[in-house]
Amino acid sequence: MKKILVLFFLSLLFISCKSTSSAVTKTESKRENKYIVTHLIENATDNIGVRYKAGGTTRNGFDCSGLVFTTFESQNIKLPRSSYEQAKVGKIIKFNDAQKGDLIFFKTNKSNQINHVGLITEVNSNEIKFVHSSTSKGVIISSTKEPYYQKSFVQINRIVD
Repeated sequence: MKKILVLFFLSLLFISCKSTSSAVTKTESKRENKYIVTHLIENATDNIGVRYKAGGTTRNGFDCSGLVFTTFESQNIKLPRSSYEQAKVGKIIKFNDAQKGDLIFFKTNKSNQINHVGLITEVNSNEIKFVHSSTSKGVIISSTKEPYYQKSFVQINRIVD
């Protein structure tokens, strides 16, 4: 976060110069975001194998939104605690435009509202892999090719742009 603020203030200083500094700050910003996304994915996947625990936000157990909440908190990004509220943050992205670090949301078990979230770790032409906390298996990586997630997919949100 400190790096972002420093970059912001430096970009303000360079705005008065008639140089290519806006291109430099865009490049720096993209580099910073790539760094953040890499660390989000590393943080979340470090928890693979941790058991599911309703309301959990620690290595003693995570629920799906607790894993996402804690993962983003590790990069000083504050998100709401529930998947339903997390789905209201950021920008909704088309399935085909998904990127690593985006959040993927589902309505599982015939729910009328979003009740499950994961963090995208990999994107291929027609498949998205995501880390999440499953009630039956704990923190795992799953795929949108799995029928369960195909049927329950709702949306993708970009938090880190």
